[in-house]
Amino acid sequence: MKVVILAGGRGSRLSEETYLKPKPMVEIGDAPILWHIMKIYSYYGYHDFVICCGYKGEMIKEYFMDYYMQAADITVDLSNNSYVVHENVTEPWKVTLVDTGLETNTSGRIMRIRKYLNEEPFMLTYGDGVSNVNIKELVKFHKAHKKIATITAAKPAGRWGAIQINDGTNSIETFREKECADQAWVNSGFAVFEPELFQYLTDETQQLEKEPYDRLVKDGQMIAYKHFGFWHPMDTVNDRAVLQSYWKSGQAPWKIW
Repeated sequence: MKVVILAGGRGSRLSEETYLKPKPMVEIGDAPILWHIMKIYSYYGYHDFVICCGYKGEMIKEYFMDYYMQAADITVDLSNNSYVVHENVTEPWKVTLVDTGLETNTSGRIMRIRKYLNEEPFMLTYGDGVSNVNIKELVKFHKAHKKIATITAAKPAGRWGAIQINDGTNSIETFREKECADQAWVNSGFAVFEPELFQYLTDETQQLEKEPYDRLVKDGQMIAYKHFGFWHPMDTVNDRAVLQSYWKSGQAPWKIW
């Protein structure tokens, strides 16, 4: 089963980083968040990726074109313009990089990579969020429920403390950090689709998460896999700082490899 990663958006809320590079190439530690996402899937044996490029997509292509040599020990002989690769520790990945347009919406990006999916079931996620979701169990759940679409629902960690204030005196009566359990379920990506999804993708200008998802829900063809573990998007500079702190601690919850 192939893994499609949406990596073409501008990432405007992370503009401090994305004016130079596409958001999936913003680094956590010394590797792009895109690499972290692919490592999650690869841990469960899914090595065949289709990446939907757009904004500054040439940087994503260059990254993978150079990946083999960057990971290798090499000797370069400048006298005859030759080199020897001594050792290379790389990934068992096959990566198809597709220019799906600069301004294309999410439905359009998926429609433009259809020819690479061979009319088979596929997985899809966003190029800006990491999780410790069990991909093996997600796929098992999808197959058992026989729906066209399965999305992973998660509860993000609360970003603000919950405060109870006395109306008369404005004094704070209780304060506690907001827990994940207090949050609503949200679409975290990490979806699985049957090829029949393309019956619902009829307009490249549509956002996948709006009209197509609405029609899938109306037809009873979408189900949620509830993930109670870690999930964190990288929407803002603060989000990146949080993910960086996890990584630097050596205890990043999504590092399952």
